[in-house]
Amino acid sequence: MTARPTTINRAIAATPPHAFFLVSAVFHYLGPAFAVLLFSYVDVLGVAWLRIASAAIVFALWRRPWQFIMRLRPAQRQTLIALGVVLAVMNACFYLAIDRLPLGTVGAIEFFGPVALTAAGTRTRRNLAALVVALAGVSALTDLRFAGEPLGFVFAFANCVLFVLYIVLGHRIAQDGAVDGVDRLGAAMLVALAAITPLGVAGAGTAFLDPRLLAAGIGVGVCSSVIPYVCDQLAMARLPRATFALLLALLPATAVVIGALVLRQMPTAVELAGVALVVIGVALHRGES
Repeated sequence: MTARPTTINRAIAATPPHAFFLVSAVFHYLGPAFAVLLFSYVDVLGVAWLRIASAAIVFALWRRPWQFIMRLRPAQRQTLIALGVVLAVMNACFYLAIDRLPLGTVGAIEFFGPVALTAAGTRTRRNLAALVVALAGVSALTDLRFAGEPLGFVFAFANCVLFVLYIVLGHRIAQDGAVDGVDRLGAAMLVALAAITPLGVAGAGTAFLDPRLLAAGIGVGVCSSVIPYVCDQLAMARLPRATFALLLALLPATAVVIGALVLRQMPTAVELAGVALVVIGVALHRGES
C-alpha cells in the first residue's frame, strides 16, 4: 500500500513545477471558454454551481478528504474553510464577469492582483525588469479589450481580489507537501460547494433535465476546478510565491489564445505583441527564495 504513494511522489518530484503550471494555465481558461457556451442554456450561477459540485464530487471520490480534516490544527482548518469560501465566491464572480466581458479582458484584469504579490517578492533587478516587461504585455492586452458592461468590470475586479486570496491561501496549504495540499484542496472544494449551493443550485435545474448539459457541466468542473487547481498545488509546493505570481502573467495571454480558438474572439496585432511581451517577461524571471 505504501509503494503507490511513493511512486506518485517520485513522479511529481521528477516533473518540473513549471510544467504543472503550464497545464494549469491552459485549463484555467479552456474550461471557462466552454462554460461560456453553456450560458445560452444554463443560468450563469447555475454553471458555477455545476463546476464546483462536479469538482467536489471528483475530489470526494478520489481523495476522501474528510479522513484527515479532524487531524488538522485549528489554524489549518480555518485556512481550509477560508479557501473554500474564496473558491465559491471567486468562481461566481468570474462567471458573472465573462458573461458580460470578453474572456481576454477578464483574464487581464485578473492579473493585476498577482502583480502586487510579484512586486512584494522581487529583490533583483533582473526580476524587476521581468515584471515590468510582463506588465507591459498585460497592459497591451487589457487596453484593447477595455469595453463592455460596467457591472462586468465590478465582477472582474472582485474576481481579481479573490484570486489574490486564492494564491495566498493555496500557497499556504501547499507548504506541507504536494499530496497534502491536494487533499486539503479537496476538503476546501467541499466547503466551496456548501457556500455556492444557496446561490447557484436553482439555476442549475435546467442541466438536470438534459443529460448532455449535465455532462457538459461536469466537463467544465473537471477542466476548470480539478485539473488546474491540482496542478497549481503541485507547482505552489515547489515555487516561491513571487515566482508563481509572475507566472500568472501567462494567464491573460492564455485567455486571448483560448478566446480565439474556442470563442472566435480574434486578437489584433497589438494583442499578439502583448502576448509576446508576457512570454519574454516570464522567460527573464529567475526564482528567488
